[in-house]
Amino acid sequence: MAVSNLVNRMATDDEGSLVARSRNGDWQAFAELIRNHQNMIHSLAFRMSGSSGDAQDLTQETFIHAYRGLASYRGDSKFSSWLYRIALNLCIRWRKREEQRRNAHIGWAEFEANQANPGSDSERVREALQALPPKQRAAVVLTVYDGMTHAEAAAVLGCAEATLSWRLFAARRRLSALLKDGGFSP
Repeated sequence: MAVSNLVNRMATDDEGSLVARSRNGDWQAFAELIRNHQNMIHSLAFRMSGSSGDAQDLTQETFIHAYRGLASYRGDSKFSSWLYRIALNLCIRWRKREEQRRNAHIGWAEFEANQANPGSDSERVREALQALPPKQRAAVVLTVYDGMTHAEAAAVLGCAEATLSWRLFAARRRLSALLKDGGFSP
């Protein structure tokens, strides 16, 4: 057995032990799981929300949901994949609520004024990413920013690899249109 396979297996075994101990009420074991995965989940939440404060809230909410749902974790996939799925679902639901709230409170005049001054290139890319539908945004975040393969991202999103590829194609097309000549038309 290769050394890297042995290290991965030991990490998985240790993670399985932490999950089992957490299920039995060991808060220190769950705190260790949080420490092991906090940066990964926060990074995902930040890329999905575009806000550090919201990402912190979504990260905390992810671990609360994970703790409450430990009994539903079957161990068929890596614990990190299970956490990713929880975080993505929360981010997508959060995004829908945010869009509803924003639509209720922001008038078209303010929206157009904000779009007329998009700012720096990185800000324009962030705004364009936020303008994508949540499932397309998730596909881009997982593959481009988090470096997952199409198969890994499809597993996290709970869809077929072909569906993920289609979402990426549609997202690239939409991003290209949004970034062309700095014009936004969400």
